[in-house]
Formats: sequence, C-alpha cells, structure tokens
Amino acid sequence: MEEYAREPCPWRIVDDCGGAFTMGAIGGAVFQSIKGFRNAPSGMNKRLLGSMMAIKQRSPIIAGNFAIWGGMFSTIDCTLVHFRKKEDPWNSIISGAATGGILAARNGVPAMAGSAIIGGVLLALIEGVGILFTRLSAEQFKPPQLVVDDPSQLGPPQGNPS
Repeated sequence: MEEYAREPCPWRIVDDCGGAFTMGAIGGAVFQSIKGFRNAPSGMNKRLLGSMMAIKQRSPIIAGNFAIWGGMFSTIDCTLVHFRKKEDPWNSIISGAATGGILAARNGVPAMAGSAIIGGVLLALIEGVGILFTRLSAEQFKPPQLVVDDPSQLGPPQGNPS
C-alpha cells in the first residue's frame, strides 16, 4: 500500500515539521487563550490581556515541541522507507514508537518504554482507522455485479461468431 498524496521522502521531513509547527501554534494559541483568560484577574480588559500574554509566552513553545515531534517522526519514517524499500503502515507504527521512546530518553528507561508503547499504539490506531475508512469507501464505490440466474437472459454472444 503506497501513499501517493505525500511528498517524496527528503521533502516530507520539512513538510511534516512545518505542518506540525503550524498545528501546535494554532492549537497552542487556542488552549493558552482559554487558560490565560480563566487565570487572569476579573475585568474584561485584564482577562483579554491575560489571554494574549499566555498565547505569546506558551504558544511558540508548544509549536516547537510539535515541530520536533513531527520532524523526528518523519525522519525515522523516511529512514525506514529507505532501508525496508516499501511504504506501509508498519513504518508509521515503528516511527511513532521510536519517536516516543527517543523524546522520553532524558527521563530514563521506564519512561522511554512507556512512551514508545504509547507512541506505537497511538500510531497503530491511527493507521487502523485509516485502513478501515479506505476499505469502507472502496466498498461503497464498487460497481454492482451482474447476477443472472438464467443464461438465456444474457442475450446473444458478443464478438465474431466463427
């Protein structure tokens, strides 16, 4: 199973890193705005200012963390594609596990193992749902099969009678 919608491997790393940064920046801004608004002193101006300050302080950090995760995941994925010579869901699952483990390395071996398991299971779920939706949509668009109980209903034979 190959993915034709993705960039070729060297460019995929930059593309995924940038996409992850953008996702982290937008998601971080949303969550930090809510957190800053709730934690600010009462008064609408103070709450809006608290919201903006929280966005400015934390959103770039969250975006950077997402970019690191996306870049490392894509780098491992492209390395697996190179060595295995195929693109399949196992590359993503292994990449998710390896990324989770590597990013938790500073916290010790138990944390690495736990993060690797979580990363692998999470990517397996994502890949499984993707495969499920692909199969369901493929079945939905199958042309109907012609079922004929009586061969005389098919009509005359096609082609050159010789």
